[in-house]
Amino acid sequence: MEYIGFVLALFIGVTLGTIGAGGAILTITVLVYILGFSPIEATTYSLVIVGISSFVGSIDYFRKGLVDVKKGLFFSFPAFVMVFIMRKFVLPSLPEVIYESSSFTLSKDLLVMVIFALLMIGASYSMIVSRKKAIELTKQEVNYWLIFLEGLIVGALTGFVGAGGGFMIIPALVLFAKLPMKKAVGTSLLIITINSVFGAIGDFSAGVAMDWSFLIKFAGFTILGVLLGGRFTKSIDGERLKPAFGWFVLIMGVWILVKETLL
Repeated sequence: MEYIGFVLALFIGVTLGTIGAGGAILTITVLVYILGFSPIEATTYSLVIVGISSFVGSIDYFRKGLVDVKKGLFFSFPAFVMVFIMRKFVLPSLPEVIYESSSFTLSKDLLVMVIFALLMIGASYSMIVSRKKAIELTKQEVNYWLIFLEGLIVGALTGFVGAGGGFMIIPALVLFAKLPMKKAVGTSLLIITINSVFGAIGDFSAGVAMDWSFLIKFAGFTILGVLLGGRFTKSIDGERLKPAFGWFVLIMGVWILVKETLL
């Protein structure tokens, strides 16, 4: 199964490199349901893998001048603070069994996967809805209070489930920071990189152990996929693929929700 995981890691990277998002959502799904990691372990690995991949993907955007560092750092400050707090203090403090009755048990792992599934369902909307509609909504002034609030929300969710970065950050940067779409994508990669670094620091300081041999291999295939995906964008319009990927994420989110709660 590990080899299947590495092949899927390549696919994750291609997806991230082609459409600019979706890395964490696919990474956690593969780690939990294909490779058998616990949800908590998967969130830790996802932060590191997606952080490295986002950094690699952001380099080309930096070279093209498509990263707004000032707005990116403003957004990332509340976000990485919340990510660190969630990984360092909140997750470790949650009991393994949060609620238990004669007919239902709510474990920490179940809570993480339910929130993750709901996040997937919500994230699918921003992929299915065309970006043209999103751009039409940007006829307003830059709202730094909303950017700050969105940073807090993104940081809390990213810290809790190890995902939810790009598909929440990009719309916020377009709507509230009034960034052009390509610059929003590049700035989002910078923010995701910073959030992932601080999330990983929170995990390490909380004593979380990792299989570095596996992590390096998986991240290596993901990075290779990111580089391949970047080449594909020259001949394939990632925006045409995004709605189809959005429907896939929606179906997967519903499946995970049903599997974890009803099956």
